[in-house]
Amino acid sequence: MERAARPDGPTIAELGESAVLARILPRLTPGDATLLGAGDDAAVVAAADGRFVVTTDMLVHGPDFRLAWSTPFELGWKAAATNLTDVAAMGARPTALVVAVAAPPATPVAVLEGFADGLREGLAALAPGAGVVGGDLSASSVLTIAVTAFGDLEGRAPVLRSGARVGDVAAHAGERGAAARGLALLFAEGTDAEGEPDAARARAVRARHPELVRAQVAPEPPVAAGVVAALAGATSMIDVSDGLARDARRIAEASGVGLDFEASAMGPDLRVALAGAEDHGLLATFPAGTTLPEPFQVVGRVVDAPGQVLVDGEPVGSDGWDPYAGWDGRSG
Repeated sequence: MERAARPDGPTIAELGESAVLARILPRLTPGDATLLGAGDDAAVVAAADGRFVVTTDMLVHGPDFRLAWSTPFELGWKAAATNLTDVAAMGARPTALVVAVAAPPATPVAVLEGFADGLREGLAALAPGAGVVGGDLSASSVLTIAVTAFGDLEGRAPVLRSGARVGDVAAHAGERGAAARGLALLFAEGTDAEGEPDAARARAVRARHPELVRAQVAPEPPVAAGVVAALAGATSMIDVSDGLARDARRIAEASGVGLDFEASAMGPDLRVALAGAEDHGLLATFPAGTTLPEPFQVVGRVVDAPGQVLVDGEPVGSDGWDPYAGWDGRSG
């Protein structure tokens, strides 16, 4: 007797690695800098000026995302976005991604297909010309995604965290606190009576707050602003992934200066603007008198207060995202 077809299709275990890859790879594009794409033991990517920027990031089901709240497409988009902004923060143009996925064998192949579609469309929207050139697929009890991103400096010096100077203007591009507000809504209203993520409740939250939820599950960071900032003479820059105050302190410590934010530039909720994480905006410093390129906005200045973050001259803490803070080990 034939088994009834499941609406979500076959699982990874049922098809096997080769068949799964045969369904995923055609959904991805290699990118303009790719000389040799997926299919051999390694890809070959052009590095026009002899250097390349490289970064890696990991997303783990539980601390980093919940499938009850994110679609596979959104997960692929976010995996691209979180890595692209690290490349952008160096003043480089993203060129290629390598993506490794470890998934439970019972995962429907449709989940990986949706994930691949999100990767492709995220790259097309945020970093046109960049592509996926390879990766790996393995088994795990918890869905885990590791992305390595490459970028081209195009002959420019990298923009470091350590270049801020007293008197510079501090400027920010992107959202401030939207992703954190979306996550707070999902935890408050997108869970069941036991506090576990609930897909039906999350859909209701989306219907009421679509922009805030999207800011969390599929952010749209200003990736192109990284090159724009470098061309405008940015003295330092960082991807704001762990919260504006926490990441600003990293610039302050690396540069031996202080960053003094203007409360009036932070919006109606100062705490969320400073501590809210995962917006993946760009915080940069520019020499005084620089005409700031869009979409950067002045948010403060660099002062003589080594290693400190201040708001209107008063020191503040550096609360933000820490994957170990409050984590109980559950992946639900």
